[in-house]
Amino acid sequence: MAELRRGAATLSQTGLGKRIQIVREIRQLLVEHAREWVKVSCRIKSIETSAQRSEEILAGPATAARYLALLIASLESISRAGAPDLPGPVKALPDGRLKVPVFPARGLYDSLLFKGLRAEVWMQPGVTRTTLHGDLLDPLLDPPSVAPISLVLGAGNVSAIPLTDSLTKLFHEGQVVLLKMNPVNEALLDVFCKVLAPLIERGWMQIIQGGAEVGQAAMQLDDVSTVHITGSHHTHDRIVWGGAEECQQRQKDNSPLLQKPITSELGNVSPWIFVPGEYSRKQLRFQATNLAASLVNNAGFNCVTTRVIVTWKQWSQREHFLDELDQALEMIPRRSAYYPGAHDRFERFTGQVPQHSDDGSLPWLILKDVDPQQMPQLFSDESFVPACAEVQLEADSPQDFLQRAADFCNNDLFGTLCAAITVPNPFRRQEQPLLERVISELNYGSVCINQWPGLVYGLMTPPWGAAPGSDLANIQSGIGNVHNLYFLDKYEKTVFHGPLTNFPKPIWFPSHQRAEKIAWKLVPFYGNPALVGLPGLLVPAMLG
Repeated sequence: MAELRRGAATLSQTGLGKRIQIVREIRQLLVEHAREWVKVSCRIKSIETSAQRSEEILAGPATAARYLALLIASLESISRAGAPDLPGPVKALPDGRLKVPVFPARGLYDSLLFKGLRAEVWMQPGVTRTTLHGDLLDPLLDPPSVAPISLVLGAGNVSAIPLTDSLTKLFHEGQVVLLKMNPVNEALLDVFCKVLAPLIERGWMQIIQGGAEVGQAAMQLDDVSTVHITGSHHTHDRIVWGGAEECQQRQKDNSPLLQKPITSELGNVSPWIFVPGEYSRKQLRFQATNLAASLVNNAGFNCVTTRVIVTWKQWSQREHFLDELDQALEMIPRRSAYYPGAHDRFERFTGQVPQHSDDGSLPWLILKDVDPQQMPQLFSDESFVPACAEVQLEADSPQDFLQRAADFCNNDLFGTLCAAITVPNPFRRQEQPLLERVISELNYGSVCINQWPGLVYGLMTPPWGAAPGSDLANIQSGIGNVHNLYFLDKYEKTVFHGPLTNFPKPIWFPSHQRAEKIAWKLVPFYGNPALVGLPGLLVPAMLG
């Protein structure tokens, strides 16, 4: 804490030019230590195959390097022009609300590497082109004389999260950071200390490890002004309201145990809605593979893992789609269930005892035609295991189904983080007003068309977090956001668009034969796009 107090005094005196130079130093160190980072991550998760290693590269150093490249560009624009340089013109929705483009980003060949994908942020009513950033730029343009100290309670599942969460606090919000590693991945401590050395040396960041008692002690320190957590809402509520015996009474009295501002990114029962229609065999197979990838990524230990599939009871292609999904999952090897408590949660949520396996793995499980009244646990809480429930809804038409599906997600599922909708091309063209209305009504921080919401997290430019509007007493998927590299204030949600089939094959698909090779190329590419260039990436990607 003495080091952080020292850093709190010097951060505010450090201009943007010097901060940009420091981010460049961190990015270089990240590239140098990327292989050590991935080696440690794979050891934590008992990973041995190339496809699984590619996930750790993409969800670790590659994502973090992309964030740093975009952060440099954003800070340079703020230093030069007083605001971030948006990647396209701001437009208006029919009701007058603004939609701000955030992807593809400039300077990273996104339009070629992620062909056909785009994202925009829908702003809240009343936000104008001149108030897009609110007061979010003040910590950079008019910093306080002494920076606040923020405690970041790091995630244990995805290795880039604690690092990028901490850098968001530091370089976006102007706060020095005490990062507490999660016990699940605290073996990364040495790697992070090497990558973040320029910050640690200046007292802008310190990293600690330990169990819940260490986090509790850190939160009580007088010097800690704010707290940020990525984890479950159960952990969040224990921090804010205390144990089970006192939680209910404290909530009733509106007397939280933690008397400090806390932001959070928490769990979600993530839905994927399938609008009925006539899909081609190729489209059904691709979307089934897409959903399978969302389920098996990181062995199912993601807040963006698909937990509920919503289908129309009268959809003629439902069984065909589910058969394609089963076939896709059969081709993917089971994974070590490395996250603590996974086997107990699997049994508690699914009602099934998993078959014994020497490697401690769990099966990929799709529970079909589930009645929410019979298995409410699958809808009211995040299972955090590789299991997914399919729900059939009655409706008079595809249009009526889409509206009913949105109402079901809003009213019957826990969480407000992200949702996906697969839409047939004719429906998308003919029912655009309905689709936009439903997107607007869905109470999620990200709504993705034909694509897995995990991509929104990985893109780094959109704000990543729950839908605005939660409070401490009903936290849902959290309060606040991270990343948000265009510093957009008072937003409603990120809307991500993509086609029914992608080309080239996405490298996050487990069936991609060159995913690890491409992922390793992405690290130095994002480390210095101008130096590395694009051809070495595109050729193996096109052959995937």
